[in-house]
Amino acid sequence: MIKMKTLLKGMGLASAMTLAMSASYSMAATTLKLGHAAPASDLQQAMSVFFKKEVESRSHGDLKINIFPHGQLGSDSQMIEGTRMGIMDFTINGLSLYSGLLPESSAFTLPFMFPDRKTAYKVLDGKVGQGVLNDMEKLDLKGLGFPENGFRNITNNRGPIREPGDLKGLRMRVNGSAALSDMFETLGANPTQMPVSELYTALETGVVDAQDHPIPIVLSFKFYELQKYLSLTRHSYSPLVLAMNLKKLNSLSEENQKIILDAAKDAVAMQRKLSIEKEDKMIAELESYGMKVNRDVDSAAFREAVKPVWTNFINQYGDKMVNEILAASK
Repeated sequence: MIKMKTLLKGMGLASAMTLAMSASYSMAATTLKLGHAAPASDLQQAMSVFFKKEVESRSHGDLKINIFPHGQLGSDSQMIEGTRMGIMDFTINGLSLYSGLLPESSAFTLPFMFPDRKTAYKVLDGKVGQGVLNDMEKLDLKGLGFPENGFRNITNNRGPIREPGDLKGLRMRVNGSAALSDMFETLGANPTQMPVSELYTALETGVVDAQDHPIPIVLSFKFYELQKYLSLTRHSYSPLVLAMNLKKLNSLSEENQKIILDAAKDAVAMQRKLSIEKEDKMIAELESYGMKVNRDVDSAAFREAVKPVWTNFINQYGDKMVNEILAASK
């Protein structure tokens, strides 16, 4: 009888230990790192927080995401490389930053490629855009979707940019897009490539005296403190890419992979919606800080002046991607 009680007691202890170990195992979450270059006040951070909450909630805490904004994990190019290597797990960057790795993708940022957001979304979310995301697998990345950076506009201190000739002589910061660098050079500016993390100081010290970015970036990076004129040239639509290390994604359970893919899709939709809703308010806020906003832009003259940029791109990379985008835009 005593032996039986001892046995049952031992079995109870063993069961309790097994349950405790099982609970401890189930509580061991997979922690993932997400980095982007924008300040915490930017829409990229709003999307990152939404994505984090959705992934953590849907996985019941099995997945955790730590967010590192404002270039804490490096420049855009460093974060892309870090994600490819698996040093970090997610990165958000402009599609133009992939132009060296996926040259044909630069076609998306050719000047005046997209007349409006609706057309851009149609192409990016369709077969052509999905093809670019699929091509990222060659880079050990999984493209999860195209959040919005927005249409690029020009800021400077010299005066409003109304026609192509107004750019002549401006020392212009440009991003990694070869097409946009070619555009500004064609229009008589002096383009200088540099990471966005260095741009505020470059404007402050006079290394460059002009730059182009979508409205949210002008606001969140506080370029209004250094730039007097904002001209709504809307010369190029600038998509972002949310990407994940491919091996890390594939290492997760099928259920958690689906959670990440679905949450990414919802996060992109949420961020685009915010971008549309807030743009006019952001422009008004920039005006309240003293920026002179110029809406008088001769878009037809700009389109004519940048035709050589398209020709140069096609001569270098062929017309396949350009034609695919144009066909999908109809």
